Amino acid sequence: MENYLSSTQNPRIKKLLALQQKSALRREMGLFVVEGKREIRQCIDAGYEIDTLYVRARESEAITPEDMSAENIFFVSPHVYERIAYRESTEGVIAVVRTRNMTLDELSFKDNPLLIVLERVEKPGNLGAIMRSADAAGADAVIVCDPLTDLHNPNLIRASLGAVFSVPCVACTSEECIRFLKENHIRILTAQLQDSRLYYDTDMTCATAIVMGTESTGLTTSWREAADAHIRIPMNGKLDSLNVSVSAAVLLYEAVRQRLTSTGCSRSS
Repeated sequence: MENYLSSTQNPRIKKLLALQQKSALRREMGLFVVEGKREIRQCIDAGYEIDTLYVRARESEAITPEDMSAENIFFVSPHVYERIAYRESTEGVIAVVRTRNMTLDELSFKDNPLLIVLERVEKPGNLGAIMRSADAAGADAVIVCDPLTDLHNPNLIRASLGAVFSVPCVACTSEECIRFLKENHIRILTAQLQDSRLYYDTDMTCATAIVMGTESTGLTTSWREAADAHIRIPMNGKLDSLNVSVSAAVLLYEAVRQRLTSTGCSRSS
């Protein structure tokens, strides 16, 4: 069978592995890899185009008519699938997807949007977890400034459980993002220890962008100076910070709490 691959030395398998491992190749080819039925389904629902599907041979009956829109479908032996799968408990389907990079100008919001902005957050697992929290909290977008990892990193997609497709995600520079937020009258709240007030004493019912940096260095001066307010999470133990993904979840759900109990944007502190 021409569409059955049984060797890890097959050129298609080598290309798939390279796309998983090399961000430069992903950018050059405009392709990235998604693993798992749920994530592929979310990817398709978000309007992405599937270039190629790789299906573990005994999972062939799992392909749905919607997935058949892929240009190419290949069945792979269990041995090959074990080599290309990221997950220990896998679902037997991997897709190569055409990249679609959203820009700031493509974002559209309802009244009083809630955004999460991340500056130079490096670890794909943290980014993916934050996107998952953003989806759960109903955030309108995630903006990644001066990224140190690309939004199509397989570990990021896996950690987000596909939220990278369900929440609009944009990569840009900090300068571009600050200008965008100011032009759209979105309040900038920077999470930082210095010169800050407790997060639950700060209004988040209006259009709000919660901005977070790395755990090691925090936010750069440009964000601190652009902020409308500085906020912090109280740390009552011996450590002075939480994991950035945990902090993002805490702050996002405070915004959700305020909006559920408020009659509208108060434009207070």
